[in-house]
Amino acid sequence: MRLITLIFISLILSGCAAFDTLGESMDGITNYFKGGEDNSDPPAVLVEYPPEIKLTEVWSESVGVGADEQSLKLIPVSGFGKLFVADRDGLVQARDLDTGRVIWEVETELKLSAGPGLGAGTVILGSSDADVIALNADNGSQLWKAKVSSEVLSQPVVANEIVVVRSTDGDMVAFNEKTGGKRWNYEHNAPALSVRGIGAPLVLGDHVIEGFDNGKLIALRLTDGKYAWETTIAIPKGRSEVERLVDLDVDPIDVAGVIYIASYHGGAAAISESDGEVMWRNDSISSYTGLSHDFRNLYLSDATDDVWQIEQRTGASLWKQKELHQRKLTAPAVYDSYVVIGDFEGYVHWLSVNDGRQLGRIKVSDSAIDAKPLVVNDTVYVYAKDGTLAALKVTLN
Repeated sequence: MRLITLIFISLILSGCAAFDTLGESMDGITNYFKGGEDNSDPPAVLVEYPPEIKLTEVWSESVGVGADEQSLKLIPVSGFGKLFVADRDGLVQARDLDTGRVIWEVETELKLSAGPGLGAGTVILGSSDADVIALNADNGSQLWKAKVSSEVLSQPVVANEIVVVRSTDGDMVAFNEKTGGKRWNYEHNAPALSVRGIGAPLVLGDHVIEGFDNGKLIALRLTDGKYAWETTIAIPKGRSEVERLVDLDVDPIDVAGVIYIASYHGGAAAISESDGEVMWRNDSISSYTGLSHDFRNLYLSDATDDVWQIEQRTGASLWKQKELHQRKLTAPAVYDSYVVIGDFEGYVHWLSVNDGRQLGRIKVSDSAIDAKPLVVNDTVYVYAKDGTLAALKVTLN
């Protein structure tokens, strides 16, 4: 299996370099392997089909080095009438949504790894060197910079003038949005072996919800970080550490008082936001990318890059799209009657929400796309690992 081979090579390399402890070696090196599924199956070859929609590239621009071909959480966000995006070398830009024109840009000189997250006039980002930086959303000027305990690999979240940041060692830290002063810190030990990636915290009312690499979903009070409740989403199974991976790396989402989340090797689940009670669990799904939803259903790409539609009420699978198998898909984005998803060759695919069939595709880059597409009104924004940022629209044929 691909994962076992990489773990073996990683341990040899780490031993030659420094002979750290086994736990540190596993966390520091194999954690960088995104996914972990046995990808011995080759990626599905794209076949020609009669497109049912016409796709147009409205504009395309370059944002520095992008993710520099690394597995990061640099994902464009929209707010204050602008599109905010960052690259690995510390470049942060605000762009016009309609034209892609740069409104402002700054060089933070940080190795950025996650963000941006948006607050009340602030743009928050995290780095691989454990930095958290806040910029003014109007002009990009630095407001404050703080340190956390390790690399930030999930989008910072801001609510009620509190910035919540999750680092790869399991810690969650809350800062004052205006000053950067620390509000509280919650420590949670990360397992020795985990899939690279962290789900973003989800703020619901007075609580912040986060999934951890041991398969647990935990709710803390937003104001002081005190424990509220926890529930087990995925139970480790198997004899080896690889088989027992149950990471909750998917950003949880909330729909009408219900939290939905998926895990690697541990299925998808619906949880009551009030007390953490599991309302249903679908054990047949393994995912580490992300979820989307419409008014009735959930959509996700699984660890083998098949795309699913799942009923919100029961967790039952309604359809499964296998024609993009092993194409290293992004999390899906849903709008109108479309499911939009990017792949490792720079293609963006439109699927039907009704049955998952392919409606059309467009190539925006020669580089992989791993950031979830962003939908603003009727425009889809896509960010590839080489820094290509494109705005796409669909019209009926």
